[in-house]
Amino acid sequence: MRLGLQVPNFTWSNGQGQLGDTFGLIAQRAERAGFYSLWVMDHFFQIRVIGPPELEMLESWSALAFAAGRTNHIKLGTMVTGVTYRHPGLLVKTATTLDVLSHGRAYLGIGAAWNEEEHQGLGVSFPALSERFERLEEALQIAHQMWSGEQKAYEGKHYHLARPLNSPQAVQKPHPPILIGGMGERKTLRMVAQYGDACNLFARMGKEELQRKLAVLRDHCQSVGRPYEQIERTTLDTMHITGDGRNGTFTPTSAIAHLAELAALGIDQAIFSMPNVTDVEPFDLLATQIIPAVEKIAVAGR
Repeated sequence: MRLGLQVPNFTWSNGQGQLGDTFGLIAQRAERAGFYSLWVMDHFFQIRVIGPPELEMLESWSALAFAAGRTNHIKLGTMVTGVTYRHPGLLVKTATTLDVLSHGRAYLGIGAAWNEEEHQGLGVSFPALSERFERLEEALQIAHQMWSGEQKAYEGKHYHLARPLNSPQAVQKPHPPILIGGMGERKTLRMVAQYGDACNLFARMGKEELQRKLAVLRDHCQSVGRPYEQIERTTLDTMHITGDGRNGTFTPTSAIAHLAELAALGIDQAIFSMPNVTDVEPFDLLATQIIPAVEKIAVAGR
């Protein structure tokens, strides 16, 4: 089993003047601890489940490029880019650039977008949900075409590309893995089966609901003729890890047990944020106890 670190909050006690240094240090600590991947949200305002919109929020792809320069092998991804934020041709070019400059470490995390407040605030069109899903599917088709090297014109309902040229091409073959965010059973998980390389589910849903969502994904894979085993199954969670489990936090032992439960469900990669991400303690515990143990846990169905 693999672990990924999400950094959704950039408001830290040492202030905005140290934001870049702190984020770079977090990325380096994550890599040294043995995390497989590092993720940032693709938002322009802070989301309300974390804090008010006025809190610091970095642009995601620039932040990942910065992290790439501070690290050597950790994978880098958006959790996830809203399809409305960037024209798909430019988004594929952006993801490709990160992949090339990081020597093949990019994920393309993408979804249908949801935060109307930041769309309105920055003057970005926020169409109805049905149209956003249409745009998501076209963006996925464009990504596959551009990464295949096919330059014929793309004519969709919403996007029209006369020459989808992508040079240089991505380092990862056939392309950087595409993680499609969202848990909708009729559209999102169908797109994962048809176009994606990874799904992402909320770990807090619990065992039974996770099993049900994965069963839906398996059915979609069967319907489109895609081996279910080709899909990387990931979860998103929050884990506050301390050495002694103070204030209801995870100890290394309880963290390992929790992650083992996810692996038993077939989760390949558990991605989580840490409220104490600026502290050294959780990274030391992850490096010395948690990640070495988790790497030995077999994922069900693998």
